[in-house]
Amino acid sequence: MPEGVTAGITLLADRYEIGDVIGRGGMATVHLGTDTRLGRKVAVKLLKPSLANDPAFRIRFRQEAQAAARMAHPTIVRVYDAGEETVTEPSGAEVQVPYIVMEHVDGRALSDVLDDGPLAPDEAVRITEGILTALEYSHRAGVVHRDIKPANVMVTHSGQVKVMDFGIARAITDTSATVAQTTSILGTASYFSPEQARGETVDARTDLYSTGVVLFELLTGRPPFTGDSPVAVAYQHVSEQPVAPSTISPDVSPALDAVTLHAMVKDRTRRFQTAAEFRTDLQQAAAGKVPVSTRKLQQNAAHDASTMLFGVNPRTTSNPAVAFRELDDDTAEHRPQRTQNRPPVAWIWLGIILTAAVIAGVVFFVANLQPGKAPVSSSVSVPNVVGATWDSAQGELRKRDLSAVEVGENSDDVAKDTVIRTEPGSGTNVARNQSIRVVVSLGPEQVAVPEVANQTQQAAQQALEDAGFEVGAINSDYSPDVPEGTVMSSDPDASTQLEKGSVVNLTVSNGKVQMPDVTQQPISAANATLANLGLTVDAAPTYTCTGSTVTQQSAPKGDIAQGSSVTLTYCAAAAQQPSQAPSEPAQDGGDQGDDGGQDGGDGGQ
Repeated sequence: MPEGVTAGITLLADRYEIGDVIGRGGMATVHLGTDTRLGRKVAVKLLKPSLANDPAFRIRFRQEAQAAARMAHPTIVRVYDAGEETVTEPSGAEVQVPYIVMEHVDGRALSDVLDDGPLAPDEAVRITEGILTALEYSHRAGVVHRDIKPANVMVTHSGQVKVMDFGIARAITDTSATVAQTTSILGTASYFSPEQARGETVDARTDLYSTGVVLFELLTGRPPFTGDSPVAVAYQHVSEQPVAPSTISPDVSPALDAVTLHAMVKDRTRRFQTAAEFRTDLQQAAAGKVPVSTRKLQQNAAHDASTMLFGVNPRTTSNPAVAFRELDDDTAEHRPQRTQNRPPVAWIWLGIILTAAVIAGVVFFVANLQPGKAPVSSSVSVPNVVGATWDSAQGELRKRDLSAVEVGENSDDVAKDTVIRTEPGSGTNVARNQSIRVVVSLGPEQVAVPEVANQTQQAAQQALEDAGFEVGAINSDYSPDVPEGTVMSSDPDASTQLEKGSVVNLTVSNGKVQMPDVTQQPISAANATLANLGLTVDAAPTYTCTGSTVTQQSAPKGDIAQGSSVTLTYCAAAAQQPSQAPSEPAQDGGDQGDDGGQDGGDGGQ
């Protein structure tokens, strides 16, 4: 990562403060960061801007980051966020910088631990068990790491093992990145599996091979293969056998020799098939027992033609007798020791004669076959139906004389009604008419949106993330009684069933209400309106006008804090009664009559 680019980033996604560099690689730089929203330390990995120029990388990067973010396990470094940030280079050009926000692990990378030399066998076993536990969880989730190496394993100060960078290798290698870039992001070729070196498709067993290489290095202090170039090392992974670790470090037991070499078998169908199987055998070896699966591997190797003729495979560079010998001291003590450097000539001739007899028998059998008929094998190979529909998979299995049993399973990565895997897996030889479990995707798991109303924004976001949702837009709204910063509602509403990873928006109180214009309204109506908004009304009468209308309000129309006090000035003077006119028709006539009578009386006097 060019220093000029990273120097231009101080706040990522308006949320993450970028601090000191704590790690550096060929394709990325890791910084110590702070999540300003949640107030926690994080590790921020900034990838090379050139990767973002590839549309295929951007799509794959988002997919792999989402898959990694869904994995929550104590042995896996959590992924909190991922995306791209627009950054201006010193030249003035704008570039897109892909980033990943991860859990900050307080500890050391396993590669730094190995700089101090090989580990004690017990400690090497403990760390490898931690790696295998992480892989068992990820493989069950359908995620293959593809880049297991000491630099991608963290060991905390308390000894906890944590594996990181799930999916990043796939995002790189599935795009048009150059070979140089791919080698840079994957580190050295020292941990390649043979199928990776040959450019073949990889699966969970690829991770197990790389873990075997890491175990070898933990026990001996160096990788099993070294060379002048990555190509030379990759060639050795394909064509050469590793030596037993005990030939380098005498403290390694024969049982650990056997398990380590079993993990690094070239043929992936003969190495460990699952992380759980590898871990079980490793635990047995740590207890001083040669695991049963390792003995079976030894027996299978004994049937190899070269082994039958020459005792050992002439291509191997290790000593299988060291790797696969029994740990029974009494038996080992009384077992006769071979003193010859190679098998006796008589055994060689016997092997040649037996081989010729087998060839002759096969020729005789083929020559006597009836025309038009072929031998029917008692076993068939399970076809690869991963990615097919249930109907299509059922038809393919029926063609092989196999019956299919549909089994539903939730999957975040495989589309609904698509085959995830078969049990046994593709390529496995099984008896005819055997039932094959076909695991079909039910789509992502549906979960209910949690109730987050009346929680703080931070608590609501954490609750949604813990439930597997992504927090979307944060909208603010007015409320007369919900405190500022408190969630009012979610969209979709609580209890709505959604797929994990769905976006949920939040509406948060801004702690304000909208003050209306209540002038020219009766004081009683204005008082009721403001009371419904949670505001306190101070009535101020004025006697300069009549009626009861509001003439003035202390707060103007617009936003006002919850519970504010508002003074309303209103008319309070009583209306004056109108004065009587000089005379009214009916009343005036009476008055005149009275006056006349009175005058007449006076005249009589």
